[in-house]
Amino acid sequence: MNEAYYRLEAAAPSAAAESIPSPDGHSNLIDTDYVIGQDNITSGFFGLKIDLHSTVFTWSSLVILAFVAVTLAMPEAMEPFFGGIRSYLTSNLSWAFMLSTNLFVILAVGLIFSPLGRVRLGGTHAKPDFSYPGWFAMLFAAGMGVGLMFYCVSEPLTYFGDLRAGTTGPLGEQLASDGAAQSLSLATSIFHWGMHPWATYAIIALALALFSFNKGLPLTIRSVFYPVLGERVWGWPGHVIDVLAVFATLFGLATSLGLGASQAAAGLHSLFGVPNDTSTMVLLVLGITAITLVSVVAGVDKGVRRMSQLNMALAILLMLFVMVVGPTLLIATGAVSNLVSYLTELPSLANPFGRTDEDFIHGWTAFYWAWWVSWSPFVGMFIARVSRGRTVREFLIAVLLVPTMVSVIWMTTFGDTALWQLGQGYEGAKNAALELQLFAMLEQLPLSSITSLVGIVLVMVFFITSSDSGSLVIDSITSGGKVTSPRIQRIFWVAIEAAIAIALLLGGGLTALQAAVLITGVPFMVVVLISGYSVVQGLRTEPRI
Repeated sequence: MNEAYYRLEAAAPSAAAESIPSPDGHSNLIDTDYVIGQDNITSGFFGLKIDLHSTVFTWSSLVILAFVAVTLAMPEAMEPFFGGIRSYLTSNLSWAFMLSTNLFVILAVGLIFSPLGRVRLGGTHAKPDFSYPGWFAMLFAAGMGVGLMFYCVSEPLTYFGDLRAGTTGPLGEQLASDGAAQSLSLATSIFHWGMHPWATYAIIALALALFSFNKGLPLTIRSVFYPVLGERVWGWPGHVIDVLAVFATLFGLATSLGLGASQAAAGLHSLFGVPNDTSTMVLLVLGITAITLVSVVAGVDKGVRRMSQLNMALAILLMLFVMVVGPTLLIATGAVSNLVSYLTELPSLANPFGRTDEDFIHGWTAFYWAWWVSWSPFVGMFIARVSRGRTVREFLIAVLLVPTMVSVIWMTTFGDTALWQLGQGYEGAKNAALELQLFAMLEQLPLSSITSLVGIVLVMVFFITSSDSGSLVIDSITSGGKVTSPRIQRIFWVAIEAAIAIALLLGGGLTALQAAVLITGVPFMVVVLISGYSVVQGLRTEPRI
């Protein structure tokens, strides 16, 4: 998810030379006297230089550190607290998450077909920073992550079992046919990783790109609120918005790290007999974080960029291996049939009202939608920074369709293979814990020890690359919108991500991770909704090509 960040960061001007960007060609610049970094603290301590937005950094770091301290001090008390919070939010606000994400999809599709789709990001004469192949490759990278590794087998298998048993499956159905259950289970898995999450990312990304490249404002979340707040966006209202963005990104990344650690621990237990317990997960978090810190210190070219290249190569090789040695014909035909099933079931799965499968919505969909919302400032800023020079129409088509197609192929490859094995009488993956199901599926294929080890490495490297670029985004927000800042600040945020993940693992495991995402997702859902309004208002004043 980081190639563009590496290239942009390496080519960025020094912090002292940073200024608000100017669009190419005629555009409606917002007249503001704000200067990037004007509210920053730049004095150093112990020989270390810092460059921080005094208010945003102070409040973000103090609240997060207090949360970590309390959770680590009282893990037994926090476990039921997180469970209660998760239950309350999913029971009472799942409709709000579903309705909001539906609105994001409708807005994104509507802008594609509206005249506003002819607006060019960066001005009428702006040229794309990347070629189509390079741009699509970065969108592909952004669509991959620890979550896809964790759920690519467990999600289809879980839904299939629930649909056949008639318990808590999607749409509250009990399907007598294996074929019908397999079709709906894959359609539901793709639903959770398809257009809805990417529409969420697209709206915040489009807003960030528009108000930075076209309106001349800093590339921060608060800039999106200028049509609503005006110059007050540089004061306390803007501080609150940026602090919320920091919280959402940190807890979203910590959730991914927690899931990755639990899956890696399960894989190590399966391969080498390492204890699959919280202690192992904590040690994995510390180990992954240590590698991330080394990559941050090494710099963009020597460290994380090479990690990212390794990451993508391993992911593609693992997927191609499963395609070749697994049920190749089923995977090839399944990609098309699963896409058709997804589009057919989409209206029913996206409907937030009158459902008979409330347990399913509360346990799966509401959590996913909150997770995507919490990742939206991180992924949205990434997408914005690589999309200058694109029209709104091609931007939205690419951001919605390319990652969705990647998810279709990925889920089909691993999900259909696991379900095919189940049809052949192998129930090992079905009966395994969620975090172990991918490895149980790989055990039935050739070279299982090697592929399982590759899977463990992938989980770790996925988080290393996400953590590094995520810390870059958080550092940019807490530095008042600066693209470059002292490296020690990114090291601080990487360490904070690890501390949050450990605190959540000790304070309730998966339930605590999900609760944290829901807590931060609720307020930031409002931020994304307002971003949709700001996008329309901003596009209406832009020239069209």
